[in-house]
Amino acid sequence: MTLPLLNRSLQPEAQSVQHPIKVLQFGEGNFLRAFADWIVEAMNKKGDFNAGIAVVQPIPKGLVPRLKKQDGLYTLILKGIRDNKPVRDKMVVACVQEAIDPYEHYGAFIATAKMPDIRFMISNTTEAGISVDDKDQLEDRPQKSFPGKLTAWLYTRYRHFRGEKDKGIVFLPCELIDKNGQKLKEAILEFVRLWQLEEEFSQWVEEGNIFCNTLVDRIVPGFPRDNFEEITEELGYRDHLVVEGEQFHLWVIEGPEQVSQEFPANEAGLNVIFADDLVPYRSRKVHILNGAHTLMVPVGLLYGLEAVRETVEHPVLGSMVKKAIYHEIIPTLSLPLPELETFAASVLERFRNPFIHHQLISIALNSISKFTTRVLPSLLKYTTQTGQLPDCMVFSLATLLWFYRDKDRSLNDDPEILDFFQYAWKDFTGAEREIEALVPKVLENEALWGQNLKNIEGLTSKIASHIKIIHTHGAKEAIDLFAHEMSLIKNE
Repeated sequence: MTLPLLNRSLQPEAQSVQHPIKVLQFGEGNFLRAFADWIVEAMNKKGDFNAGIAVVQPIPKGLVPRLKKQDGLYTLILKGIRDNKPVRDKMVVACVQEAIDPYEHYGAFIATAKMPDIRFMISNTTEAGISVDDKDQLEDRPQKSFPGKLTAWLYTRYRHFRGEKDKGIVFLPCELIDKNGQKLKEAILEFVRLWQLEEEFSQWVEEGNIFCNTLVDRIVPGFPRDNFEEITEELGYRDHLVVEGEQFHLWVIEGPEQVSQEFPANEAGLNVIFADDLVPYRSRKVHILNGAHTLMVPVGLLYGLEAVRETVEHPVLGSMVKKAIYHEIIPTLSLPLPELETFAASVLERFRNPFIHHQLISIALNSISKFTTRVLPSLLKYTTQTGQLPDCMVFSLATLLWFYRDKDRSLNDDPEILDFFQYAWKDFTGAEREIEALVPKVLENEALWGQNLKNIEGLTSKIASHIKIIHTHGAKEAIDLFAHEMSLIKNE
């Protein structure tokens, strides 16, 4: 028997859900659907937020067609440990009211700028998303970059409502970059300058809108490929957007007090913190949790592992991850050591969540920008503080460069980054002189790292040495050799 596709006719309680659209959301991927949309859904059910979401697909290929087929509905399964007991919750999220592909229907996208009830903008376009593409023009349909699309949308809203301050937007970007709200605002104002838009619009952007810096935290493995048929049989319908996440969640929002009043998430019992300064929260989370995720990806995948849990439980790689966290990352952070070690222990516990199969390849999206924002700051600070290179982070960087060598690996990154690595590796035969020429070429590329890493004493030779061993012995044996050299197995 063929099970029906999830739609509102299958969910009687969802048929009558018609919230006014108050949220414009750039991004329809697993994380936002398992985090921000779930939070809005909870605020609707537990409070009187009464908000619908208009989802905008930020890149040419995405999930909008599937969202449309399922009437904006999808199933969220949250699994984890609560009060030392396993917990598994499932629910249908129904707050997505519209799904728009601006590459196919730009008019529908820009028309949302004229919706009077929209007050919030949520986004997750990865760390590479908040950047200015000076090739974008106001007349493009659509602009290539996320800030370009957003500036055109804001300009339409500004003109339609004649600059009314109460039609401004509260921005809640979820990209994992420092001061994400501030940087989004700066990108928009740069487009205002590039497009030579009127000064009054610039003032409206500054004075009529609120750009919050935020920090998000929930591990979202995503679509359950391995047991999809089993879940389908359990649900009684087919849901091609079903997403899995952990029970834990945290959203820290830095902004004026009125944001907590307009977006009353904590009244719904959610772990949403409105803070004057989120820097301590961000540093702890981005460098320990996200940093550990990012540095384990190329090492784990090259070793032949698939998921976060098996990586941290592996006798070799698990020791490497723990050494990186406790001996290389934590010493670079400013919070009290007991607090950092407690947080680190909770992170490793979350990594070992038996209900979560968080695939390493899903974390590998945009690995270069992730390494630059999540790991590189710790690497640089450790080197400055100690005068030595952090062994595990440097080894991870070497494996990352090797990982990007294989164009057949279905790498998911900016085309310009992939083109650079394909060109850098194209004539590689394994000769020692080729490695010694290639490594500095990659490390000095400021477009990748935001600075010239060749200037860090000893880094080029260390990376080259690791790559020589990987090429000679193969990635798996090279990782084992590194582990023995660092006495990682003995420490386990």
